[in-house]
Amino acid sequence: MEALPYIKRFNGITVVIKYGGSALINDDIKNTVIQDIALMKFVGFKPVIVHGGGPDINNMLERLDIESNFINGLRVTDDDTMEVVEMVLAGKINKAITMELAQQGINTVGVSGLDGRMLKVEKMTPNGRDIGRVGQVVNVDTSLVNTLIENDFVPVISPIGFDENGETYNVNADYAAVALASALKAEKLMFLTDVPGVLKDIDNPDSIISMLNAKDAKSMLDDGTISGGMVPKVECCLAGLDAGVQQVHIIDGGSEHCLIMEIFTKEGIGTLFEK
Repeated sequence: MEALPYIKRFNGITVVIKYGGSALINDDIKNTVIQDIALMKFVGFKPVIVHGGGPDINNMLERLDIESNFINGLRVTDDDTMEVVEMVLAGKINKAITMELAQQGINTVGVSGLDGRMLKVEKMTPNGRDIGRVGQVVNVDTSLVNTLIENDFVPVISPIGFDENGETYNVNADYAAVALASALKAEKLMFLTDVPGVLKDIDNPDSIISMLNAKDAKSMLDDGTISGGMVPKVECCLAGLDAGVQQVHIIDGGSEHCLIMEIFTKEGIGTLFEK
């Protein structure tokens, strides 16, 4: 009964879910996330999944004796690494999520940002540094995704983009989710992460701030209340708001049924960002 008003309010909305972290590698948690997405679909939401896959990419690179390097949280992606990224993201992980949703009775199609020329990118050079084939999204063609949604399918998207020369690029899944949410005019963008949300006290996991407006979040970034690995996550949330998404959530993907607990209960379990 507590969920009913939220089901009525959000029926028919588009929700972009960035699926990664513990929720992607812990089988018990993964099952509850898949069930949550199925429930959202059954009660009238239009979910769009953008997934990561860092741990699986690391494992495959290690097996192939290819070194992993990161700069500013971005994977340095040479040609050999890009081949593995495509294989793992667009192959193994994408199709696994697609099948898991299908087993819940959901019509699902797994694609990458190459399909339908979805994610056009430019090469990223953070602070002028060349980190290889890492792309920043400059244009999103939503034709394929909209066609899938209109025909009752849930799109599952791996964050691989292309440039004007047809070269493929690794795209950070958080940034890809923001770009897609903006282009689709999604009402909600949800980041499944390995943190419980924004904390008043970094040493107290129970000090979650359940709601933040953009102004307060920027102030907390400026004064250092939000620091470390939380900074890029919050910056992505603010980028989502700036791009026109009405509500952006950071939630702990390691909690069972984290999606429905956040959306369908008054208290929620993470941090909700609004304008």
